[in-house]
Amino acid sequence: MRIAHFGHSCILVELHGTKVLFDPGTFSHGFEGITGLDAIAVTHQHPDHIDPNRIDALLEANPQARVLSDPQTAAQRGGRWEAVHAGNVLRLGDLQITGGGGRHAVIHPDIPVIDNTVFQLGTADDPAQLVHPGDSLWVPPVQVGVLAIPAAAPWMRISEAVDYLRAVAPRTALPIHFGIIQEEARGIYFGRLAEMGPEGTEFTVLEPENQREF
Repeated sequence: MRIAHFGHSCILVELHGTKVLFDPGTFSHGFEGITGLDAIAVTHQHPDHIDPNRIDALLEANPQARVLSDPQTAAQRGGRWEAVHAGNVLRLGDLQITGGGGRHAVIHPDIPVIDNTVFQLGTADDPAQLVHPGDSLWVPPVQVGVLAIPAAAPWMRISEAVDYLRAVAPRTALPIHFGIIQEEARGIYFGRLAEMGPEGTEFTVLEPENQREF
């Protein structure tokens, strides 16, 4: 598996010969020129996960890509967009994509809760080799290889992030969703996750526009 990070929640995953780009939002940069994608996956409708000013150009540059999202985003945008519900299982070549979760984390009781699809990539025998939860703390029912874990968010305390990491106990934790934190302050969040995560979990940070084999 190869993963490249383009800032905030936007990652490019190459797995089983398939390339999937997640959450190209307003806080992410460097994904604009990517071509040859097999799928573009958006967890939910917030602009830091789907940039309305750049998404159409990305779709035009990747006419062969399947465009997957939570049900509300798919209904809003129409056309090529496919709704992925919790429990849905899709095939892209040798890659299996399984939907999970279903709802965004609660920001405040006065704010309506929107759809949020958790995407799990893998195979039938190992369905969660990578998990992108979007803005949720949904715990997959199977062993997780790489968890793209939200490091900081308006809807989450650091204690919740630590407890989520412990509950999932992935082989590797890769922090995302930190575009809202000044660079000088990120070590505070990364340090807590690295120090307080479960035994046996590797915590690794990918700098924007860098990539690594997992």
